[in-house]
Amino acid sequence: MQAEQGARYSGVAMLLHWVIAIAVIVNWRLAESAHDGPREAGASLMATHKAIGMTILALTLVRLAWRLAHPSVVRTGDLKAWERVLAKTVHVTFYVLLVGLPLLGWLGSSAFDKPVDWFGLVQIPALPLGRNPDTGETLFEIHETLGGAMVWLIALHVAGALKHTFWDKDGTLWRMLPFGNPRG
Repeated sequence: MQAEQGARYSGVAMLLHWVIAIAVIVNWRLAESAHDGPREAGASLMATHKAIGMTILALTLVRLAWRLAHPSVVRTGDLKAWERVLAKTVHVTFYVLLVGLPLLGWLGSSAFDKPVDWFGLVQIPALPLGRNPDTGETLFEIHETLGGAMVWLIALHVAGALKHTFWDKDGTLWRMLPFGNPRG
């Protein structure tokens, strides 16, 4: 379904988009800080990183359910074919990573037979993989590599939004914000 020109996303879609985006950026910085800092501080930062990761997973599943129930308002009629393909590829890849990265992290922790502490409120149990530290290390390496890909994907997404807003002047960015002119 193609939405009318200038249509905004729903308030729920906007909220989920921005909360997930901020959580992903915070989580990336936590992981970077955990690797660069002292070991004791790193363990605490990684615990927070894992808790935020599980939150991102839950919010992404809510966002996917919302998106299935509420059709997207993204216009495609005025986009070039390559822009449509790139936009679709970026969005699908985002969803794959937003689900896959937390699952890989949870699987990695599970391979060490460790639960994920969710902000001291709930212990999310390890998945029944059996203890296998080698597998855990491999999963964490894949997680880290895909996390780096996520950062590049964010940069591409932001560049696309800025191009459409300031170069094409089509109002794309304002569709995901409760202010501004989405009509371009």
